[in-house]
Amino acid sequence: MFRFKQFTIRQERAAMKVCTDACVLGAWTDVGVGGRLLDIGTGTGLLALMAAQRNTSAQIDAVEIDDDAFKQAGDNTADSPFTDRIRVHHQSIQAFAALAVHKQQYDRILTNPPFYTNQLRSPDAAVNRALHTDELPFGELLSAVRQLLRSDGQWWVLLPPYEMTQLTALARAYGLYSFSQLDLRHHDQKPVFRQVTGFSSAEKPVESYELSVYETDGRTYTDAFRNLLRDYYLIF
Repeated sequence: MFRFKQFTIRQERAAMKVCTDACVLGAWTDVGVGGRLLDIGTGTGLLALMAAQRNTSAQIDAVEIDDDAFKQAGDNTADSPFTDRIRVHHQSIQAFAALAVHKQQYDRILTNPPFYTNQLRSPDAAVNRALHTDELPFGELLSAVRQLLRSDGQWWVLLPPYEMTQLTALARAYGLYSFSQLDLRHHDQKPVFRQVTGFSSAEKPVESYELSVYETDGRTYTDAFRNLLRDYYLIF
């Protein structure tokens, strides 16, 4: 169980647990004001709940293909102050997009997608689904996002640097261009291990940012990280 200031994440049934980089995605992303928001692959419901806390009038759909994670996200959102604004859907994003096309589009889409391709597999099928791209290749993800994103909307994604480079190049073929990128480091002497990138249909110069989680001692949180997560983490 992971307690935040305004909600609690139970995660015993979900393959992907709360992690620092996902929290950064939820806190850093421009979630807009009002409107409609979509969380693709919601897992425990973390990103949907973080977005609901920041955007106090958004209507949020959260899509999750895994049965246990879907139930966990449903419980977490139902127990939160934001339950009336979050709806959790049990299906793949491909199926969701096929049903939703021309009916609803979103001002913001958030995604923490699977990214492993040929790495060794876990004996746990749910872990494989969460981590490996077999059921959600980048091309199919991009196709769904292109259908579901408003023409003036933003799509925010969390990936390791190599995979983000691949996604960014492929996204151009779908008319989606990066406009903002946050490089995330454990501390400033370590390499970038995750990137948060914003995409839109407008091609313009990319605004670049950096964030270190810790000071160089590897234990003390940086002021920038503390300020970013201050509204969520109990320890801040």
